[in-house]
Amino acid sequence: MTQDAAVATAASRRLSLEEIVSYCRRRGFIYQASEIYGGINGFWDFGPMGAELKRNIKQTWWEDMVTRHNPLVAPAGTPSPFEMTGIDSSIIQHPQTWRVSGHSDLFSDMMVDCHETKKRYRFDHLAGRWIKDREGNPLFIAAAPDAPDADAFLDQRARKLLGISKSREVVWDSPLTDLAELDDFANVLAPHASEKGTLTEPREFNLMFKTYIGAMQTAADAAFLRPETAQGIFLNFRNVLDSGRFALPLGIAQIGKSFRNEITPRHFIFRSREFEQMEMEFFCPPETSHQWYKYWQQRRLDWYLDLGLRRENIRVREHEASELSHYALGTTDIEYAYPFMADGEFGELEGIANRGAFDLNSHSMGRLAKADPPELALDENGAPLHRGSGKNMVYNDVARGEKYVPYVIEPAAGADRALLAFLCDALEIEKLGEGGGEDSERAVLHIHPRLAPVKAAIFPLVKKEGMPEAARDLFGAMKRKWNVTYDEKGSIGRRYRRADEVGVPVCITIDDETISQGTVTVRDRDTLEQQRIKLDDCPAYLDKLIEG
Repeated sequence: MTQDAAVATAASRRLSLEEIVSYCRRRGFIYQASEIYGGINGFWDFGPMGAELKRNIKQTWWEDMVTRHNPLVAPAGTPSPFEMTGIDSSIIQHPQTWRVSGHSDLFSDMMVDCHETKKRYRFDHLAGRWIKDREGNPLFIAAAPDAPDADAFLDQRARKLLGISKSREVVWDSPLTDLAELDDFANVLAPHASEKGTLTEPREFNLMFKTYIGAMQTAADAAFLRPETAQGIFLNFRNVLDSGRFALPLGIAQIGKSFRNEITPRHFIFRSREFEQMEMEFFCPPETSHQWYKYWQQRRLDWYLDLGLRRENIRVREHEASELSHYALGTTDIEYAYPFMADGEFGELEGIANRGAFDLNSHSMGRLAKADPPELALDENGAPLHRGSGKNMVYNDVARGEKYVPYVIEPAAGADRALLAFLCDALEIEKLGEGGGEDSERAVLHIHPRLAPVKAAIFPLVKKEGMPEAARDLFGAMKRKWNVTYDEKGSIGRRYRRADEVGVPVCITIDDETISQGTVTVRDRDTLEQQRIKLDDCPAYLDKLIEG
């Protein structure tokens, strides 16, 4: 390790969310959607670097889950080998899909509106503190859900509203308290409101985006953009089995867009209204489901660790019984310490759920109530709430000599949240020396080579003596397989810094020894070490670096 690398290791720092957002826009990772018209909340566009990074995350997930899977070998800790395949289902499904799945009835958040500011908030996202107003009456000041620091926001509000000078400490009557703990809102001051008592009572708000099929736009033509990709897999369970000659256990994977009309999208791309999911439904015999559930917990955790997320920034959290979704027999979240979370807090990165046979039974029988065994949900007249397709979802397991409706284990990851976690974990400012010059620090994205948007940067040392021609030839040869870049502008140090900032794993420099001896200088992004290799060995070197 070079001396600069040792200094960098000891003196690096992670960036705040505000710095991450600024970096993403400046270096072409993520832009606000429709920015030239003022933007649209909850929607984001991925620029040249972001599109490559997101594509690499999805491709790596698909390779590791589907195309590189060996169906002939049982992984350690599992009861049997299993098969994997994939589908790509439609974004718009038959409206009955969402009725029997429970989304029409249960996929909602409680919301409150502010009469004064016309803003809408998720009820469970509002918190605040009690304080005395100017007349000595109790006043609950609520913090804005998107405020980076709730305490700082509340202190600023209290000083402005109550005339508390900066030289005096704000004395609160309570710690941070959830709005849900209050009996009424008469003494609640909503975020950004000037008068208290402007919030409505909480009411349900369905999160699905509504649209219409055809030109008439009547109630009979109503449909929805899918809020998750999972249901498309359940609808095609029998089609996949019958057309693919598969046997259980079987995983069916899918990557695709989903849409949720979030009341308060926030924290950059962490909670948005349009996002991309990487989901897999793993169909297995009921009595083996818990074993498979534990297997997929560990395997999905290992995936993030193998791709470079630091163990101290990830935790695995099993849901309490009170947290479980209406269909789940068990759920575990893989959580990440995003920079917008308070110290010691984590945000969901991926969920692994044991969905039991709920979904397959629902699409066969109709809308089910949570019970063991599941039973039909009935309306007030005792009739089935929503009817199913009548399709037989029973699997004839010839090898086991039994028939059953399979249980399902679902690892469900967000491509956008994964991208954000990889960026937050990998992007650092490293101090390389003293003096404040251009070589004293660098911004570096320590992203795994499999995920890196650009795999290598190729530089001619100078723009003469045949070096540009040799560099362009190497660039053209390597461009056929990888996304590599060519740069001949500025000093070699500045070119290194530009490459480091977008996570290029290696820089290859063409110099006078390339012309005379056929060798190049390869410089590593993370260690800063340089070595000479043969020009002809560059493709094999990069291939080994990417694949490990």
